[in-house]
Formats: sequence, structure tokens, C-alpha cells
Amino acid sequence: QVQLVESGGGLVQAGGSLRLSCAASGRPFSNYGMGWFRQAPGKERELVSSISSAGTTYYANSVKGRFTISRDNTKNTLYLQMSSLEAEDTAVYTCAARAYALSRNYENNDYRGQGTQVTVSS
Repeated sequence: QVQLVESGGGLVQAGGSLRLSCAASGRPFSNYGMGWFRQAPGKERELVSSISSAGTTYYANSVKGRFTISRDNTKNTLYLQMSSLEAEDTAVYTCAARAYALSRNYENNDYRGQGTQVTVSS
């Protein structure tokens, strides 16, 4: 059974840092595009960052320069290092994966995790 399990969320003060992890199991993900979505209360889900199987990265304008996405294919794990966190970053963060390239449409991805809550206090 294929699973994506996120961890690393929590409560942090504005200006602080967190590192999210997404552990994938059930199959190798080296040929999958992977990424992080987030959804804040009352807002639509948005793509925060993605990384292709070749290592090409994408960042939403709102997180450029503050977030860094990476993957370790030997551990089948995706990461999101978040720094200089702002109250506006408060959301449930969910990882997703799709064969070859992640879709910006959350529902079109092959696999999706359950999410981890990130709360930034101002």
C-alpha cells in the first residue's frame, strides 16, 4: 500500500523555522514529481513548492527565498525547510506525488498525504 506521511509541523513564532518531512512508502518515488500544498482556513489550497524527479524546483512567489524543497531518494523522503515564517504561512501542509511531474491541481496527483498543521504565531 502506497502512503505519504507528513511530519514536522507544529507551533512556531514568527521569524522561526520548521522542517517538514514526507515519508513515502509502498514503492520507489525517484521517478515521481513531488511537492507541498497548503490550505489555510477559508482559503483555497495552493501549491507551495515542487521538485521534479530531475531536481528542478518551483516555489510560489510568497515563499521564494524563505522555503527550500529537497528530496532524498535513498530514503524515499521529501522535505520542506521553512524559514522566516510568517503568520500568513499558517496552514495545513500536505505532500503529493505524481508520476514524472507533479500536477498543480491537487486532486490530479497520484498520491496525497493526510497533512500536518503549521501554526505561526505573530
